[in-house]
Amino acid sequence: MKNVEFIRRRKILMDELIENSFALLASGEAMHKTWDQFHKFIPNRHFYYLTGLQRENFFLFLAKDGDNYFEYIFIEEPSEFATKWLGSRLTKKEVTEISGIVEKNILYVQDFKDFIANKILTDSRQALLGSTPKNLYLDLFRYKKMRKPMSFVYFKEIVENYPELIINDLNVIISNNRRIKSMDEIEEIKQAIAYTKTGIESILRNAGPKVNERQLEALFEYAIKMAGSEGVAFDTIVASGENATILHYVENNQEVKKGSLVLLDLGAMSNLYAGDISRTFPVDGKFTNRQKQFYQLVLEVNKATIAKVKPGLFVSELNAFAKESLAEGMIKLGLIKEKSDVDKYYYHNVSHYLGLDVHDTGTYQEPLAPGAVITVEPGIYIAEEGIGIRIEDNVLVTKNGYENLSKDIIKEVADIEAFMN
Repeated sequence: MKNVEFIRRRKILMDELIENSFALLASGEAMHKTWDQFHKFIPNRHFYYLTGLQRENFFLFLAKDGDNYFEYIFIEEPSEFATKWLGSRLTKKEVTEISGIVEKNILYVQDFKDFIANKILTDSRQALLGSTPKNLYLDLFRYKKMRKPMSFVYFKEIVENYPELIINDLNVIISNNRRIKSMDEIEEIKQAIAYTKTGIESILRNAGPKVNERQLEALFEYAIKMAGSEGVAFDTIVASGENATILHYVENNQEVKKGSLVLLDLGAMSNLYAGDISRTFPVDGKFTNRQKQFYQLVLEVNKATIAKVKPGLFVSELNAFAKESLAEGMIKLGLIKEKSDVDKYYYHNVSHYLGLDVHDTGTYQEPLAPGAVITVEPGIYIAEEGIGIRIEDNVLVTKNGYENLSKDIIKEVADIEAFMN
């Protein structure tokens, strides 16, 4: 992705900031795993969205002073020691090439505190802004029961030492901006889906009774990485038989029994953008009549729900339609007697946003708009029969309707059986 994309995003963000304000974002750091081991570093997606950079311990500074906008980034200083142990660090020139932030505005992290104290939160002649800013924007996202947003950890001293600052939520603004994808972002999602297609086909070619779920998971990861993906977008679900009735089953450690269905929920990445596809197939290569009945129901609802996607529609309306359609189908098949019983066999929403995060940012209180990418994933889960089916596609909302970005990944009964045989 070219740096003009990141320059444009930062400009849009700063247009929305209050006058006389500044914003801070951290790229994050790898979480500690055990003893001297760390989990693989995952960049803060908001930080990446604005810079294109995937290195830990970087800080982004943005400020707005009337018609003047300022942007600085603080990076790790290259050293001989770090190079020998960890590999080469990004140079200022490389950071400019990726992010579009001019080289003179790229400083080192050890200068960050002095920069904020002497250039921003001061009334001296050396101040960067015309007056001392009153508003500070931080990413206030918190996950469930976290006591404080991570920004309060990274920028603790600023918050504590300058209590006069009014804290505003940067997360709300960036999350809403990320909801609508640019053409470059859509191309990345398409590529992630193409990688995912390659991985699914590898599974279908090699599946058979007595194979272990983890072997199919390994096939997927191998295939997508060989194709060029940096890896999986989320923990792969390979659920056979009754395991497929567990919505977020990720153990992937059971032998696939003869005659069972296998539910796949998986996705590859392309430059951190995610694909998110679900497909269900018979491990023997042929559906039983009972399996086919329920599979056809889910497939029909999948296609009918996709056909309803258009600007102005709320995601809640899509879910209501899918739920109603599934209930009617279950009654016809004799699985339930009343529509109210549908919750026993279908217990999740049919759509969510997709992008840099699998469950991407964006409000559901506004209707769908052109440029949004959503999933459409109806399912049916019958534990007593060991049948779990989900069919999920990734759909772009267009000016006049929709485009199914994953239409080339097979899902018709005849196509699946023919491919496997």
